[in-house]
Amino acid sequence: MLLQIALRKKASALTALVTAATIALTPFSAARAQAKGLPVLRDTETEQLLRDYTRPILRVAGLEKHNIQMVIINDSSFNAFVADGRRIFVNWGALLQSETPNQIIGVLAHETGHLAGGHLSKLREQLATAQTQMIIAMLLGAGAIAAGSTQRSSAGNNGLANAGAAAIAAPQEMIRRTLLSYQRQQEENADRAGVKFLTATQQSPKGMYETFKRFTSESLFASRGADPYLQSHPMPAERVASLQEFASSSPYWNKKDEPALQLRHDMVRAKISAFMERPETVYRRYPQTNDSLPARYARAISTYLHGDLRSALAQIDALIQVQPNNPYFYEVRGQALLESGRAAEAIAPLRKAVALSNNAPLIEMLLGQALVGTDNKAYTDDAIRILRAAVAREPEAALGYTQLAMAHGRKG
Repeated sequence: MLLQIALRKKASALTALVTAATIALTPFSAARAQAKGLPVLRDTETEQLLRDYTRPILRVAGLEKHNIQMVIINDSSFNAFVADGRRIFVNWGALLQSETPNQIIGVLAHETGHLAGGHLSKLREQLATAQTQMIIAMLLGAGAIAAGSTQRSSAGNNGLANAGAAAIAAPQEMIRRTLLSYQRQQEENADRAGVKFLTATQQSPKGMYETFKRFTSESLFASRGADPYLQSHPMPAERVASLQEFASSSPYWNKKDEPALQLRHDMVRAKISAFMERPETVYRRYPQTNDSLPARYARAISTYLHGDLRSALAQIDALIQVQPNNPYFYEVRGQALLESGRAAEAIAPLRKAVALSNNAPLIEMLLGQALVGTDNKAYTDDAIRILRAAVAREPEAALGYTQLAMAHGRKG
């Protein structure tokens, strides 16, 4: 179940978001995006995979007890970033474009490096210092301009006024370059910390290197002739060369992902493609000739989303035959029935999904919605009980509150 919500957060001039792989997003433009409200996707299967990816990394980074949350952003571009010391944001595009678990795990290790290094708070301190310096420079420059204006009015000389304007502009440019240099150093530090965390958890840093190397190739043309001091991140070729030298010394450099983890990764990528991409794109990625489980999963979801419920249910049932204990197959079956107006039929598969997922709250909310959607008062108390438990563990998911209010309304 992919739910979309808007994550709104108070933003200030000192809010900084540090990106993992792209070089176009500055702290300030990211802050504006956050102020507008980030479109967030919720899905139990995807979030659980990301938690499993980050858990060992957070443990060796000393952040295991900090309750770091994984947040999926509705954006097809490859990006991940940290915002407040409590959450790692990942675009669904980053998951879809990562061919192996190790590639996205490398990005998550890099972001954990930012968290462990306290880079956001340190950058805010740098910004606060820069603001003070900028204000002083502006006051001194303004004084020179005022003095120059007075002299010009009496003697026709504007030299002092021009000097005042330069006194404002020059310190601002120097401060700007200093801040960007500081941020570039943070990126390099996060790379090294990420490699250290991966080595400590006996994982390969090759995925991180492969991901950043790909971005080097894609951004090389755009970087030609650019002023290195104006790059918000290190020049890609320099950064990747440094990363390769450091990462390749890891004893786990050539270690491969476990097949079971690769399958989970591919299943999530298939689900994301089916929910977020056009059907023709889905079928190009996963043609009928591809009989793998992820391909069948993607086609089944895409089929139900685009109106052929009967065929979709048959495809989902075939998936259940292969993995009868996979909670997400039952979840998709229940969601397909519920969204097709067959709430009563959705209850059984959703109950099964809840049981197999260890009472995942987002799936409980979907079950509560099905119970409420039957208009059968016999289900009301059960719906209230399930939804109360769900919102207690997922207080930010609006669906649970909406359905709980409807259930209480039915009870009267």
